[in-house]
Amino acid sequence: MFAVAQTNYQQAEEYFKQEKFSKAKPIFENYLKQNPDDKKTREYLGDIAAYGKNWDAAITYYEALVQDEPSNANYHFKYGGAMGLKAMSISKIRAVAYIGDIKHELEQAAKLDPKHIEARWALVEFYIQLPGIFGGSENKAIDYATELGKISKVDGYLANGYIAEYTDRPKDAERYYKKAIEVGGSPHTYEKLSNLYEKNNQPKEAIVTNSEALKKHKRNQLNYQIGKISAQYNLEPEYGIECLSQYLANYSIKDGVPKDWAYYRLAQIYKNLGKKEIALTWINKALIDRTDFKEAQQEKSLILAL
Repeated sequence: MFAVAQTNYQQAEEYFKQEKFSKAKPIFENYLKQNPDDKKTREYLGDIAAYGKNWDAAITYYEALVQDEPSNANYHFKYGGAMGLKAMSISKIRAVAYIGDIKHELEQAAKLDPKHIEARWALVEFYIQLPGIFGGSENKAIDYATELGKISKVDGYLANGYIAEYTDRPKDAERYYKKAIEVGGSPHTYEKLSNLYEKNNQPKEAIVTNSEALKKHKRNQLNYQIGKISAQYNLEPEYGIECLSQYLANYSIKDGVPKDWAYYRLAQIYKNLGKKEIALTWINKALIDRTDFKEAQQEKSLILAL
């Protein structure tokens, strides 16, 4: 019986790794009934609850873990994080009641683990998003961004860029994101800079940034991003067509954006070029895949009006 239980538990952990939470959850729950003090199982169930945005259940699991092991930084981080996300899902008046506990748990996580990156990121977001009347502070957010920089230069630059972007200082944000690219150069660093350019109506710079990222990382999703910007801003249409064609040729479900969106973007580009028949071919292809595609239906109306 012990061997069977262990095999089942290992299977549940495998389901968890694969994000098949509906299969993992009943196995963990059954195991917890037999082993009510098992911390790892309670953490798994807390994580599953959090993934499903069941914040109350997640909070219950994490709070018990914090009480059992108050020196565990990760338990404090998860408990504070779950309360933070719960606060974001309810009215602002009700959310006020959670502020003190969120702050305490996240700061405790950072105090217990001097290299806990996630806790410091959460504190940066907490202090920069919270209104000053409730304890928000740009200076404290910058302090935690500085701590992040000591642990990881890339995270430090990204955090300072985030603060600058949130406080409407796009030039400072651009400078920090470029430093993050220079030091780390991960796909995420390029994505932050590209998103900043799009947000501030700088599509040419966004295309250049995504093109540089594509050369370095060869991620197919970047082909879609370039095509999307080309379509939205009527910019470099031939390059946009080339990238979207590459996206479709190399598409896999891991790329994240369904193929019907690529068809939609191709239709937009050809509409921008005044090529009505080709645009109709692509928009119809998008609608064959998904008949209730509202954006494509609206785009088809615009194409037919040419």
